[in-house]
Amino acid sequence: MSYANAPIGYSTIGVGWAGPTIIVYGTGQQKKQHLSAITDAETMWCQGFSEPNAGSDLANLATRAVKDGDDYVINGQKIWTSGAHYADWMILIARTDQEAPKHKGISYFLVDMKTPGISTRPLIDMMNNHGFNEVFFENARVPRDCLLGEENRGWYMATTTLDFERSSIGGAVGARKMLEELTEYTRATPVPGNGHRLSDEIPVKVRLADAAVEAELGRLLSYRVAAMQARGLVPNYESSIAKLFNTDMQLRMAKAGMEIMGLYGQLDPKSKWVPLKGRFERQYLWQTGLAVGGGTTEIQKNIIAQRGLGMPRG
Repeated sequence: MSYANAPIGYSTIGVGWAGPTIIVYGTGQQKKQHLSAITDAETMWCQGFSEPNAGSDLANLATRAVKDGDDYVINGQKIWTSGAHYADWMILIARTDQEAPKHKGISYFLVDMKTPGISTRPLIDMMNNHGFNEVFFENARVPRDCLLGEENRGWYMATTTLDFERSSIGGAVGARKMLEELTEYTRATPVPGNGHRLSDEIPVKVRLADAAVEAELGRLLSYRVAAMQARGLVPNYESSIAKLFNTDMQLRMAKAGMEIMGLYGQLDPKSKWVPLKGRFERQYLWQTGLAVGGGTTEIQKNIIAQRGLGMPRG
């Protein structure tokens, strides 16, 4: 779908992150309720992880879920919540034990976004798009059967979700498509004054060759992750390797495209003069933020060093 530029919207969160986590930790009833609805595109999902004071240090979250009879009463705030204004359900982590060490007092919930007490506020990004939101919980009551897995062990489920999020399979495939479009553009575009095509210019050839090598490497790293998932495994540092490389690779790809196109490559997609419908300019702006989303570059390097190479902390 990524290769075909299919408009997938926010379905990635359900199909790629929430669904696989429910498969690993969900009860039979939770799987029955949610999985077919996700695969049939009947429900949209969003992710309630980050907070104003809990980003890279996610376990510092302050949103609370207090047990009250057969419900949990949730109060707090989430931020940078993609697609919350469209979502039917949210995967949410909240603190259920205020006395436990911060990584051990967290629980994982599947929350109906129509629950009274939940509200959203738009956050407009630098592309002037409304994709992100703030989400507020004011005495929102969530049934006990919306708890995923064991109470106070949500941190381990959240890291599983993040491992699925970081797989970057779609991004690597999308980069291959962008490279093919850019290559065709250089073959069809003349260089003013010398009769050559852009593809005849040595600097352009070098940039395209570098991009081709990186796109292929990104594909192979993503295939490694996909192969593990196909065997029922949950990739960990392998996902971080793919995420770290593919995020930077796609940013370099977008930058290379804009530099090859010249000033026209920086035009807004609405301009009639912009090449390739402005996809490279959009990708450059979007990809800049993805270096933070799903865990910063520094977080990925720490995971690779500690879990992949066995290096000590500090």
